[in-house]
Amino acid sequence: MPLFTPRLTVFFDGACPMCRQEIAYYQRLDTSQAVAWRDVSTPTANADCPDGLCELDLMKRFHVMTSTGQVFSGAAGFVQLWRVLPAPWSVLAKVAGLPGVVHVLELAYRAFLPVRPWLQKRFRNKLSGSI
Repeated sequence: MPLFTPRLTVFFDGACPMCRQEIAYYQRLDTSQAVAWRDVSTPTANADCPDGLCELDLMKRFHVMTSTGQVFSGAAGFVQLWRVLPAPWSVLAKVAGLPGVVHVLELAYRAFLPVRPWLQKRFRNKLSGSI
Protein backbone atom coordinates (compact mmCIF):
# COMPACT_ATOMS: atom_id res chain seq x y z
CA MET A 1 0.00 0.00 0.00
CA PRO A 2 1.50 3.35 -1.03
CA LEU A 3 2.26 5.90 1.67
CA PHE A 4 0.99 8.70 -0.57
CA THR A 5 -2.06 9.45 -2.65
CA PRO A 6 -1.79 7.71 -6.04
CA ARG A 7 -1.72 9.98 -9.06
CA LEU A 8 -4.41 7.89 -10.77
CA THR A 9 -7.12 5.38 -9.99
CA VAL A 10 -7.66 2.85 -12.77
CA PHE A 11 -11.05 1.14 -12.98
CA PHE A 12 -10.96 -2.20 -14.80
CA ASP A 13 -13.12 -5.25 -15.49
CA GLY A 14 -11.53 -7.96 -13.39
CA ALA A 15 -14.06 -10.50 -14.68
CA CYS A 16 -12.49 -10.26 -18.14
CA PRO A 17 -9.42 -12.51 -18.42
CA MET A 18 -8.03 -10.43 -21.28
CA CYS A 19 -8.45 -7.23 -19.24
CA ARG A 20 -6.91 -8.83 -16.15
CA GLN A 21 -3.84 -9.83 -18.14
CA GLU A 22 -3.43 -6.34 -19.59
CA ILE A 23 -3.88 -4.71 -16.17
CA ALA A 24 -1.41 -7.17 -14.59
CA TYR A 25 1.13 -6.05 -17.20
CA TYR A 26 0.57 -2.38 -16.33
CA GLN A 27 0.70 -3.18 -12.59
CA ARG A 28 4.14 -4.74 -13.01
CA LEU A 29 5.33 -1.52 -14.68
CA ASP A 30 3.87 0.67 -11.92
CA THR A 31 6.92 0.32 -9.66
CA SER A 32 6.43 3.84 -8.25
CA GLN A 33 2.90 2.90 -7.13
CA ALA A 34 1.45 5.90 -8.93
CA VAL A 35 -1.78 4.00 -9.60
CA ALA A 36 -4.55 2.64 -7.40
CA TRP A 37 -6.16 -0.34 -9.16
CA ARG A 38 -9.93 -0.89 -8.73
CA ASP A 39 -11.61 -4.04 -10.02
CA VAL A 40 -15.17 -2.89 -10.83
CA SER A 41 -16.42 -6.45 -11.26
CA THR A 42 -16.30 -7.09 -7.51
CA PRO A 43 -19.41 -6.82 -5.28
CA THR A 44 -17.98 -3.79 -3.46
CA ALA A 45 -17.11 -1.91 -6.65
CA ASN A 46 -19.93 0.63 -6.31
CA ALA A 47 -18.22 2.10 -3.26
CA ASP A 48 -15.27 3.03 -5.49
CA CYS A 49 -17.29 4.57 -8.36
CA PRO A 50 -16.50 8.18 -9.19
CA ASP A 51 -19.40 10.63 -8.99
CA GLY A 52 -21.80 10.24 -11.88
CA LEU A 53 -20.57 6.79 -12.93
CA CYS A 54 -21.95 3.44 -11.92
CA GLU A 55 -20.40 0.00 -12.08
CA LEU A 56 -22.05 -0.65 -15.47
CA ASP A 57 -20.48 2.51 -16.95
CA LEU A 58 -17.09 1.46 -15.64
CA MET A 59 -17.48 -2.05 -17.10
CA LYS A 60 -18.29 -0.73 -20.58
CA ARG A 61 -15.20 1.45 -21.07
CA PHE A 62 -11.77 1.91 -19.57
CA HIS A 63 -11.77 4.75 -16.99
CA VAL A 64 -9.15 6.48 -14.90
CA MET A 65 -9.57 9.19 -12.29
CA THR A 66 -6.86 11.67 -11.37
CA SER A 67 -6.04 12.56 -7.78
CA THR A 68 -8.10 15.75 -8.32
CA GLY A 69 -11.18 13.72 -9.31
CA GLN A 70 -11.06 14.35 -13.05
CA VAL A 71 -12.27 11.28 -14.97
CA PHE A 72 -10.95 10.19 -18.38
CA SER A 73 -12.28 7.26 -20.38
CA GLY A 74 -11.36 5.28 -23.45
CA ALA A 75 -8.21 6.36 -25.26
CA ALA A 76 -7.87 9.47 -23.10
CA GLY A 77 -7.87 7.21 -20.04
CA PHE A 78 -5.12 5.05 -21.46
CA VAL A 79 -3.05 8.14 -22.25
CA GLN A 80 -3.36 9.27 -18.63
CA LEU A 81 -2.19 5.84 -17.47
CA TRP A 82 0.71 5.79 -19.92
CA ARG A 83 1.89 9.17 -18.56
CA VAL A 84 2.67 7.67 -15.15
CA LEU A 85 4.35 4.53 -16.52
CA PRO A 86 7.99 4.24 -17.61
CA ALA A 87 9.13 4.41 -21.24
CA PRO A 88 8.08 3.43 -23.82
CA TRP A 89 4.59 4.15 -22.44
CA SER A 90 5.42 7.64 -21.18
CA VAL A 91 6.87 8.43 -24.61
CA LEU A 92 3.71 7.13 -26.30
CA ALA A 93 1.69 9.41 -24.00
CA LYS A 94 3.72 12.38 -25.25
CA VAL A 95 3.06 11.35 -28.86
CA ALA A 96 -0.63 11.04 -28.02
CA GLY A 97 -0.48 14.67 -26.89
CA LEU A 98 0.14 15.80 -30.46
CA PRO A 99 -2.89 17.38 -32.16
CA GLY A 100 -5.42 14.80 -33.35
CA VAL A 101 -3.63 11.72 -32.03
CA VAL A 102 -5.97 11.04 -29.10
CA HIS A 103 -8.91 11.41 -31.47
CA VAL A 104 -7.48 8.72 -33.76
CA LEU A 105 -6.73 6.49 -30.76
CA GLU A 106 -10.32 6.98 -29.56
CA LEU A 107 -11.68 5.95 -32.96
CA ALA A 108 -9.56 2.79 -32.78
CA TYR A 109 -10.75 2.15 -29.20
CA ARG A 110 -14.40 2.54 -30.25
CA ALA A 111 -13.82 0.11 -33.13
CA PHE A 112 -12.36 -2.36 -30.62
CA LEU A 113 -15.28 -2.21 -28.16
CA PRO A 114 -17.80 -4.19 -30.27
CA VAL A 115 -15.14 -6.86 -30.87
CA ARG A 116 -14.22 -7.09 -27.17
CA PRO A 117 -16.90 -9.68 -26.21
CA TRP A 118 -15.77 -11.98 -29.02
CA LEU A 119 -12.13 -11.56 -28.02
CA GLN A 120 -13.01 -12.22 -24.38
CA LYS A 121 -14.71 -15.46 -25.38
CA ARG A 122 -11.71 -16.53 -27.47
CA PHE A 123 -9.35 -15.60 -24.65
CA ARG A 124 -11.39 -17.61 -22.12
CA ASN A 125 -11.42 -20.60 -24.48
CA LYS A 126 -7.67 -20.35 -24.98
CA LEU A 127 -7.11 -20.29 -21.22
CA SER A 128 -9.35 -23.31 -20.73
CA GLY A 129 -7.63 -25.15 -23.59
CA SER A 130 -10.66 -25.45 -25.88
CA ILE A 131 -10.91 -23.23 -28.93
